[in-house]
Amino acid sequence: MAPRGLDTTGRPLDPPSQDESAGPTRGLLRSDRGSPSFADEFGGVVVRPEKGARTGSAVEQVDFAGAVVDVEADVGSVAQSSGVHEVLEELDRELIALVPVKRRIREIAALLVIDRLREEMGLGSQRPTLHMAFTGNPGTGKTTVALRMAGILHRLGYIQKGHLVSVTRDDLVGQYVGHTAPKTKDVVKRALGGVLFIDEAYYLHRQENERDYGQEAVEVLLQVMESERQNMVVVMAGYKDRMEEFFQANPGMGSRVAHHIHFPDYDVDELLEIARLMVDKQGYILSEDAVGALREYIGLRLHRPRFAHGRSIRNAVERARMRQATRLFDSNRRLTKKDLITIESDDILLSSIFSDTQE
Repeated sequence: MAPRGLDTTGRPLDPPSQDESAGPTRGLLRSDRGSPSFADEFGGVVVRPEKGARTGSAVEQVDFAGAVVDVEADVGSVAQSSGVHEVLEELDRELIALVPVKRRIREIAALLVIDRLREEMGLGSQRPTLHMAFTGNPGTGKTTVALRMAGILHRLGYIQKGHLVSVTRDDLVGQYVGHTAPKTKDVVKRALGGVLFIDEAYYLHRQENERDYGQEAVEVLLQVMESERQNMVVVMAGYKDRMEEFFQANPGMGSRVAHHIHFPDYDVDELLEIARLMVDKQGYILSEDAVGALREYIGLRLHRPRFAHGRSIRNAVERARMRQATRLFDSNRRLTKKDLITIESDDILLSSIFSDTQE
C-alpha cells in the first residue's frame, strides 16, 4: 500500500487544482461530494509519463492551427511536433512481432491526427470514441501498448496528463453494501486525464453469484465511459473468449468500446528474439551454445501450465542471470569482463524444466 500522499510509483499525487479543491465538478463525480474515500485501499499501479516527458495539455504544445495554411493541412508537421512517430517507432522497437496490433495502433493514431486537422479547418468533426478492448493471453504486450497509447492520446491533446492507472477487480469492487460505488469512483478520479486499464475485466461480472457487487462497478463504469469520455479513456483487457462473454452479458459496455484489438501468441522464434532483446538491454550476451539451450527451453516451457509469453521469458532470463552469478561466485577466480557479461548454456540447462519438473 502506498504511503499517504504518494501513488504506487512513489511519486507525489498531483495537487488539486482550484476547481478540484472546491469539489468535483464533472458529470458523475459532481454527486460524490461527501462520499467516503477509499484511496488508502487502492492496490493498482499508476504509471506516469517518463521524467522529462512533456506534461500538461498537449493541445497547447502541438500547433494544429499553424499546420493549416491556405486551406491546406500539413500532416507531417503535426506528426513531427506531437512526437507521434516517435511513440510508434518506440513501440516497434519494444515489441517483437505483433504486426496486426501495431497496424491498428497506427490506424488509431492516424484517425486522431486527421480528426484534429479537420476540426482546425472547420470541417464537421466529432470526437472519436476511444475506449478499447485488448484481448489475448498473458504476457503478449497489452499493458505496454496501453501505456504507449496513453502517450499518443496525450501528445495529440485527447487526454491532459497521459498517465495510466492499471487496476483489477479488487481495486474496484467492495466487500459490503455501499462499498463498491465510492471505491470505483475513487479509481476513476485517479484516472481522469489519462487511461484506465482494467485487467481481466470479466471478473467484474459474476453471474453465478447474485450477491456479488461487481455489477455495481460495471454500472459506475458505464456512466463514466459516457460522461467522462472527453477526459478519460478506458481500456479493458483479458482472454478473448471471456471478454466476449463479458460483453454479451453487458451489452452497454460492449457498445461503448470502439476498438477491439487482439494480441496473438508469440511463436518460439519470436520468444527467443524477445529474450535476446531483454538480455541485451541488461548488458549481457548469450554464448552460441546458450542460444541453442534457450531455444530448447522455450520449446519446452511453451507447453507448460501458466506460460505467460513475455513475462515467462523475463523470468527465465532472471533465473539465468542468477545461475550465472552463482557459477561465477563459486568459481573463486579472477573474472574478466567477458565472464561477467556472458550467459553460458549451463546457466539455462540447469533449469528444472529439463528434468521434467515444472518451474
